[in-house]
Amino acid sequence: MRYLPPRCCQKCYGNWLKAKWKTAWVLRFGLFGFGNPGMPGVLLFVLSMVVYGVAFDFFNISGSLFVDQSTDSGIRSSAQGLFMLMTNGVGATIGTIAAQAVINHYTFAMPLDGDVLTVGDWQSCWFVFAGYALLVGVSFALIFRPKKQKVN
Repeated sequence: MRYLPPRCCQKCYGNWLKAKWKTAWVLRFGLFGFGNPGMPGVLLFVLSMVVYGVAFDFFNISGSLFVDQSTDSGIRSSAQGLFMLMTNGVGATIGTIAAQAVINHYTFAMPLDGDVLTVGDWQSCWFVFAGYALLVGVSFALIFRPKKQKVN
């Protein structure tokens, strides 16, 4: 059964799969921006977590399929490792540092009964993240034009 999703994704790898993960990231951050701790806003938080699974999985699957289809079999495993290092290593580190700068700009620490809470304009933080995801998705769609070729 685990073999089925990658095969289905491989058949429809093109623009459909790439559009799914780009849209899912924007939707995820937008849902967090509109959500709130009360009802029904908390349902938007839960839905955002579901969308996160789609966003993360489609990104990793489409990236891995692209590397698989566009590299020679002799360097394929190294290329897959480089892809994972750049996205989940270097990319995640840079993203965390940038996200912290956004959060520091829109929020502040507030001591309360011996604890320190981070309060402020969280909605703006999430909308900045959604806007960035939209910018990356549109840029990716306009710039990334791989050649149609199949390698062994």
